[in-house]
Amino acid sequence: MPEQRFCLYNNQELQAVLDAMAREAALLLPADALLVGILRRGEPLARMLQQRLARLSGAAELPLYSLKVKRYADDLTLVHGNTALTDNPELAQLNLADKTLLVVDDVLYHGHSLLRTCAYLAHLGAREVRTAVLVDRCIGKQPIHADIVGLRLQVAPGDVIECNVPPYEEHFRVEVLRRS
Repeated sequence: MPEQRFCLYNNQELQAVLDAMAREAALLLPADALLVGILRRGEPLARMLQQRLARLSGAAELPLYSLKVKRYADDLTLVHGNTALTDNPELAQLNLADKTLLVVDDVLYHGHSLLRTCAYLAHLGAREVRTAVLVDRCIGKQPIHADIVGLRLQVAPGDVIECNVPPYEEHFRVEVLRRS
């Protein structure tokens, strides 16, 4: 049997999910918070939250920084034995001691990327780091959780959750890829 692909959430449904995530973030974050989007798909999701937060508050958009973190390929094959993180010089120059940061990623799988990111930000002096994910697979293997979760999806261990996020994919949706 070949691979099967199923669309679990389409653009319209995900817009409502992001609206709810933004409302949650507005209650959690102070007005001077910073956003950190994990590249690739976490960064455009952070931008979507950034715009929604500005609309909710009527204030300027929160600053957004990107951070390149990689452990798995999109098909969940291990790419790096240790989670690879590329320093962001802009973040390193900031005084993070009195800031709240919201780290945004697409999928919380085992937790390696979020754990590595939070450790990096703590090393830079961040005192408060919050996390938000579009999808939590509910199978973490690291002592990390997301403060804001758009969707909790429990799928078979061999299935792959794919978040299709523009500009990387044409249509905004969440799919499950079931391998034979």
